[in-house]
Amino acid sequence: MSTDESIKSPEAVVQAQLDAYNDHDTDRFVACYAEDVRVAGWPSNETRMEGRYALAAFYRLHRFNRPTLKAELQNRIVFGNTVIDHEIITGLENHTVTAVAIYRVDNDLISSVHFVERPPVPDR
Repeated sequence: MSTDESIKSPEAVVQAQLDAYNDHDTDRFVACYAEDVRVAGWPSNETRMEGRYALAAFYRLHRFNRPTLKAELQNRIVFGNTVIDHEIITGLENHTVTAVAIYRVDNDLISSVHFVERPPVPDR
């Protein structure tokens, strides 16, 4: 059985974007995504952004400009071309964010991401 080195596993693609995220490297980060990538909430499926250009603009302006930004992988599940990451994100406006991202990888690129939405916390 031969392997084609140009074909990356879904896990390798998602790890590459995580590494680029932690390096604050916009070009490497967006290169892991399809031109028409869709980022949405889950379970609402509400679109948050569409396209590699929008992704690059958002991360350049709202994430990679923060010098202490870091995502630490807590757990990863790989199921076919779906990769689910549980991450702890630090360096955002003095608070820590727990995130769950569901990535779909097609043709060696992330074609969609769904971020699991947290239910609203009632005021006390």
